[in-house]
Amino acid sequence: MVGLNVLFILVSLIGLVITLWAQAKVRGNYSKWSRVRARSGITGAEAARMILDRNGLRHVAVEPIRGKLTDHYDPRSRVVRLSEGVYASDSVAAISIAAHECGHAIQHQEAYGALVLRHRMVPVLSFTSGLAPFLLLGGIFFKLSGLFLAGLIFFSLAVLFHIVTLPVEFNASARAKKIMVREGFINGATEERGTRKVLGAAALTYVAGALVALMELLQYVALFILQSDD
Repeated sequence: MVGLNVLFILVSLIGLVITLWAQAKVRGNYSKWSRVRARSGITGAEAARMILDRNGLRHVAVEPIRGKLTDHYDPRSRVVRLSEGVYASDSVAAISIAAHECGHAIQHQEAYGALVLRHRMVPVLSFTSGLAPFLLLGGIFFKLSGLFLAGLIFFSLAVLFHIVTLPVEFNASARAKKIMVREGFINGATEERGTRKVLGAAALTYVAGALVALMELLQYVALFILQSDD
C-alpha cells in the first residue's frame, strides 16, 4: 500500500507538471502572437462574422465576453463569444482563435459526429461527475467494492468525455487554418506559423487534460484491483 501511495503522489505531480506546462505554452504563444498584427487588418470579430456568413450561419451571433481566453461557441444559444482581447484585435492570435470557435459552429451545423456525442454526454456528466469523487472515496475508506466500482464507472465517463473532446478540437483547428488561408485572413509563412503555434498550444491543453484524466483513472483501476484481492 505504501508503494501505491507513492505512485499516487508521483502521478499527481506528473499531472500537475503537464498541466502547468500546457497552460504556459498557451499563454506564451498567445502573448507573442497577439502582438503581431495580421496584414489583412481584420479583427477577430470581423473574421468570425465573415466565416459564419460564408458558411450559411448568419443566424449565429458574434458577441464580446469579459476575460482573457474565455472564447467559446455556445451551441444552445448559437453564439460565438470572443474575449475582449480577441474581439477587437487584428492580431494573428485573435483571428486564429476567432476562426477556431467558428469551426465549432460549422461542426454544429454539419452535425459533426464527435461534437454530437460530446453534447449528448454533457447531461449525463452533470450528474455523474459530481458523484464520482464521493463514490470513489467512500469505496476506498469503507472498502466497499460495489461503491468503488460505481465511482470508477462514473469517473470513466469523464475520461471518455476528455477523449471525445480531442477530435472535436483538432478538427475545429484544422477547419480554421484552411479557412484563414483560403479567405486571406492570414498571409505568408510567418502568419501561418503563428496560427499553427496558437492553435497547437490550445490543442495541447486538451491533450494534457485527457492524459492527466487517463492517468488518474489508471490509478483508481490499480487501487480497485488491489482492494478486490484483499
